[in-house]
Amino acid sequence: MKIILTADVSGLGESGDIVEVKDGYARNYLLPRNVAIVATKGAQKQVETIRRVQENRRVRNLEHAHELKQQLQNLDAVTLTAKVSPQGKLFGSITSGDVVAAVRKAGGPNIDKRSVSLRGHIKSLGKHIVDVQLHPDVTANVNVQVTGDK
Repeated sequence: MKIILTADVSGLGESGDIVEVKDGYARNYLLPRNVAIVATKGAQKQVETIRRVQENRRVRNLEHAHELKQQLQNLDAVTLTAKVSPQGKLFGSITSGDVVAAVRKAGGPNIDKRSVSLRGHIKSLGKHIVDVQLHPDVTANVNVQVTGDK
């Protein structure tokens, strides 16, 4: 079945792409979630409009991503407090949600936790570098200080 994507779908394509997928995948997953429409002659004309809007949005998003990167790099101290055993080991590990909350608490911008990339598991006290993917072309590095809860 030929469909037109109305939103980005990982592993399939971007908004505005015309792709061929199995009927069941389109009927049971893509169409009910409103991330695709059936490709008809009229819908294919709408693809051009979708692509133009997407190009304009991409430019704005790139500029906005650079602004967010600057805000993240200007943060002085992003500190996370975690529970620590008497031996000085963390109970569990630091998650991307914890990092997002710490960035907000430090006065940083609101970012999506799915854009936070931890370089491995954070299971120790100290300073750690966390990557934040703001745009496909823009990545910011945030220094996170993990301290123990005493």
